[in-house]
Amino acid sequence: MLKVICIFPVRGPFLILTSVIIIATKIPHLDLIPADQDLIGIEIELINVEGREKILRKLLRQVENQYEFILIDCPPSLGFLTLNALVAADFLIVPLQCEFFAMEGLGHLLQTVKLIRARWNPTLTFAGILLTMFDARNLLSHRVSEDVRNHFGKKVFNTVIPRNVRLSESQSHGLPIILYDVKSRGALSYMELAREIMTNGRI
Repeated sequence: MLKVICIFPVRGPFLILTSVIIIATKIPHLDLIPADQDLIGIEIELINVEGREKILRKLLRQVENQYEFILIDCPPSLGFLTLNALVAADFLIVPLQCEFFAMEGLGHLLQTVKLIRARWNPTLTFAGILLTMFDARNLLSHRVSEDVRNHFGKKVFNTVIPRNVRLSESQSHGLPIILYDVKSRGALSYMELAREIMTNGRI
């Protein structure tokens, strides 16, 4: 069964799908659909289109038999693109930077999720919060982590993504972290997250 996971960062290009622009990567069974600058004006262009919030969901149907998982990486804003992703998704993962203002954005997002469930996607499941850019030397990181875990409990993934320079470097080289430096703390953390997602029954 296809599982569509929406990843909404609190604090990322969005992928609009057509079967024409699916690109194979160096990693077996991992394909990519790149975003481009044309997405900047899409909200204005589609303002009068009926059912515009369901466009991505309809497009995903074209390839639902080709993949077990589809990840949608959203921009950190609650606009038209994010709305389409949440309407199309089965599950929502929220990467949360360990910073104070990120927690305020989280509250707005969860309210939006309630509205989307009520109007367009009643089966959207909140899979969990992923703490990112955690700096063990920073007291604020520890406080944010503690507050989020106290408030959301088991909805917070056990895995924490640390602040890691190799993650930033991999982006500048256009490589996923497991190809750039598979032994780095960042790569090991993301692999641990994948194991947690696959084994804990949330998705």
